[in-house]
Amino acid sequence: MSAPMPAPRGDLDVIELTGVRAWGHHGVLDQEKQIGQEFVVDVALGLSTAAAGRSDALSRTVNYAEVAALVEREITTGAHDLIETLAERIAAGALAAHPLLRRVQVTVHKPSAPVGIPFEDVRVRITRHASTVDAVLAVGTNLGDRELRLARALEMIGQSERVRIVWTGPVLETDPVGGPQQGAYLNSVIGVHTDLDPFELLAVAQRAEHDAGRERRERWGPRTLDVDVITYGDLTLEDPDLVLPHPRAHQRAFVLAPWHAARPEAELPGHGGIGELLELAEDRDGLRPGPAVEGYGRS
Repeated sequence: MSAPMPAPRGDLDVIELTGVRAWGHHGVLDQEKQIGQEFVVDVALGLSTAAAGRSDALSRTVNYAEVAALVEREITTGAHDLIETLAERIAAGALAAHPLLRRVQVTVHKPSAPVGIPFEDVRVRITRHASTVDAVLAVGTNLGDRELRLARALEMIGQSERVRIVWTGPVLETDPVGGPQQGAYLNSVIGVHTDLDPFELLAVAQRAEHDAGRERRERWGPRTLDVDVITYGDLTLEDPDLVLPHPRAHQRAFVLAPWHAARPEAELPGHGGIGELLELAEDRDGLRPGPAVEGYGRS
């Protein structure tokens, strides 16, 4: 298994939203809550913008207009004694609403605070990090030394920065589903804990495929290695390159069976318990125990 998760990331890009102004009623004094005053908020959003930059797709970044609306809503709603509380609510709301966001820095300015002496500004600045996420990856191969391919895939994923392998399913030999005539697969699943965003985790999966010499010549054709991101927490995502949960996982016994063996109480978001889904999978009769492969079958 891989090493413990490292400290919060320092390699993130930043989107800055500054000077969001709104009237609020936050303060310890009664007159502050009754009359109110203007608050100003700056937000620095830490994330990887590489996928957005390559694709020019809004779905691969954080919509800062939505963050601005969140800030305004938090300023104008409720009446907190402390601007520390306001900052905390903005940070928590942004992280909860935007799964690609890995870090947020919030600065709340209170330029009209009743200090009693001349001053320019009072501000509180906080930095909060996104929680790590549990994700499930599926691995499969039916070309070359299949056992070696699976072992190498596990090694590649486990050595990836900011990914910690938590559990693995057993290896099963499975009949191919769809596609041309081809040999049997070895399949399994890997449970990971990560603070990468879903597109960065997809890149980890694709690097493992590239390492195995994967070539995408024919849909559902034979392959040296296939690594799919099946789930990323409870995230639902529709993107040309990444759909979450995986759109066919609920129908595939070669994914559900090793997952169920390792985590029998698990659920596939939007579909229910994997045990019930496995009973309905049409390819469940094409499963057989596979060989023992180092690192797999650890729950």
